[in-house]
Amino acid sequence: MRALHVLMLALLSLVASAVSAHELSMAEMEIRETTPGEFLWQWTASGDKAAAVALTPIWPDSCVADMNMLRCGEQGLFGTLKVDGVGARYSAAIVKIFWLDGQSRVFTLTTGQPEVHLYGSAEDTRGMGEIARAYAILGVEHILGGFDHLLFVLSLLFLVSFNKRLVLTISAFTLAHSLTLALSALGWLTLRSPPVEATIALSIMLVAGEALNKEQTLSRRWPALVAFLFGLIHGLGFAGALADIGLPQKHLFVALLTFNVGVEVGQLLVVVLAYGLYRAFAARPQFLLARTPALYAIGGIAAYWSIGRVVSILA
Repeated sequence: MRALHVLMLALLSLVASAVSAHELSMAEMEIRETTPGEFLWQWTASGDKAAAVALTPIWPDSCVADMNMLRCGEQGLFGTLKVDGVGARYSAAIVKIFWLDGQSRVFTLTTGQPEVHLYGSAEDTRGMGEIARAYAILGVEHILGGFDHLLFVLSLLFLVSFNKRLVLTISAFTLAHSLTLALSALGWLTLRSPPVEATIALSIMLVAGEALNKEQTLSRRWPALVAFLFGLIHGLGFAGALADIGLPQKHLFVALLTFNVGVEVGQLLVVVLAYGLYRAFAARPQFLLARTPALYAIGGIAAYWSIGRVVSILA
């Protein structure tokens, strides 16, 4: 049992460290057209390490880079743009392009989508299939890399266990975050990110605590209701990530829908994996003894996040 507690503490430290790294893993590049066919580019945000050290842009064949000046000629910024190094120090690179006519576009490069095709202007001519694939992949990557959302889902699994109520609980969570994701992404519901992130961390603490409680509390009697209410907040968190990625004006509905589908696919992968582990080890006494330390670990991580996020609001 002592070894089990040591293992859970090690897991706590590992996940907390991984989360800190995840929060600093976004780099941003700005490309601004100064004269027709000529662009000034620079890294504008890169956490605690210069992005130029870890990331290297691979420009379209028609463009020639001279320091921070990019000359693309009459074709403009046309061709494939890639950023080498994404997926190592940085999990994503956000590329913001501003054209002379005042229009702009935002692209997100990740390990799942390491390159993007540019068409020389702000006109986004990507097909519906290309956009659907790109945003579905981004949705999966976001949920699998979003440790707070994953811990909330795991807390729900501990609260409900694998029975008929789990389907209703997960469905309620899905319905709720899909609703607020759509409302926020379309600009109909806007909240500041810091309070949303703090509330997400607090929701994990509450559900983990309720899973430890042996009494018939409201959360134990109506887990679907709790999942729905907190799902509304988690949807705003998903919307914040989607705001960073950006939505194409053309095929906006397709991008929003497939991003949400990607989130659901990632979520279901976690549930299926957890169910597989449960079936494989449920007969072992040590597995059942690990439930309480695991919930304390989840609650401890959430408490760590909560303190940091509340302090950032007050600072």
